Amino acid sequence: MIRAGGTDMGSGIADLEARYRALRPDLPEILRLRIHRALSWCRRAEREGDDPDARFIFYWIAFNAAYADDVADAESARMPERSRFEDYFAKIVRRDGGRAIYDAIWQRFAQSIRVLLGNRYVFQPFWHHHNGLAGHADWEDRFARSQQKVQAALARQDTHFILSVLFDRLYVLRNQLIHGGATWNSSVNREQVKDGARILEFLLPLFLEIMMNHPDENWGNPHYPVVSA
Repeated sequence: MIRAGGTDMGSGIADLEARYRALRPDLPEILRLRIHRALSWCRRAEREGDDPDARFIFYWIAFNAAYADDVADAESARMPERSRFEDYFAKIVRRDGGRAIYDAIWQRFAQSIRVLLGNRYVFQPFWHHHNGLAGHADWEDRFARSQQKVQAALARQDTHFILSVLFDRLYVLRNQLIHGGATWNSSVNREQVKDGARILEFLLPLFLEIMMNHPDENWGNPHYPVVSA
């Protein structure tokens, strides 16, 4: 399980909000909207200190506000969600000049991320097989191959790859909660929910700060822009 290590994430969000207010006049309008929405959901998540299910869901909404791109062309619209994660993380890692994401992945959460990535209950082919979906009887082989790729990425400290796989697994957890595939406060999936919430709690402010520090990057168009009546 991830330990907070004494970090006051509430103060972190408050500091980030203060920085946002200072930078807001110079940020592009669509980036202001992204940051404003994401910070609001991070702040809401903080109020659920004793409810990791709610914390995870609210942090995921914040992540969605940060990365989701309301693409204009049909071809891009058909892009799988996981591919959009990869595009977003490529930008984040490229702009991580202070290596904040790198340090979070390889120092602060290294062991916890290894445990989560080794958890079959957040590996989608496992559930496809148990739901009787044809073509997934080999889920164990797929899982083993995935773990080999993960271990190779860990060995070469490939931050982009690990972020992509990590959020792929967190996306499975997100689906379990959002689509009613889990019981609230269930003892069955407590550890991955708690770890998932803590990973998002730590990484999202880093993502948002990188975005604010690089307003020239094309972060895409947010869903449902504000439209005046």
